[in-house]
Amino acid sequence: MQKQFPSSSRQYIEKYRAVLDQRRRELQTRLRAIEHDFEEPRNSDDDRAIERNNDEVLEELGEAGQKELVAIQAALDRIEAGTFGTCVKCGTPIGEQRLEAVPHTPFCQSCAHSI
Repeated sequence: MQKQFPSSSRQYIEKYRAVLDQRRRELQTRLRAIEHDFEEPRNSDDDRAIERNNDEVLEELGEAGQKELVAIQAALDRIEAGTFGTCVKCGTPIGEQRLEAVPHTPFCQSCAHSI
C-alpha cells in the first residue's frame, strides 16, 4: 500500500524516484557492458597478466554496481512504502544534503557515522 504524500512532498518524492530510476538504468547498462567484456575472447599469453588485472577491476566494479542496485531498489521500495527520506535506524528525517549526495541512503548522517 502506497502512503499518500502532500503535493509538496509528492514532488520531493518524485524527484528522488526519477534520480534513483536514472541511476538504476545507468548501472544496469554498465553491468551489461562488464558482463560483455568478460565474455570477449582472450588475447595471447603475453597479455594474460594484464587481462587478469583488468578482470579483477571489472569484477570489483560489477560487485559494487550490484550492491548499489540493491540499495537503489530498497530506496524505491521505501518510496512505495511511504518511508523514503526517514532514517531506518532512528526514524528521523534524512537531510536534503545527504539525499542529494546519496539518494539511496537508508540512514541519516548521525546513524551512518555510527555504523
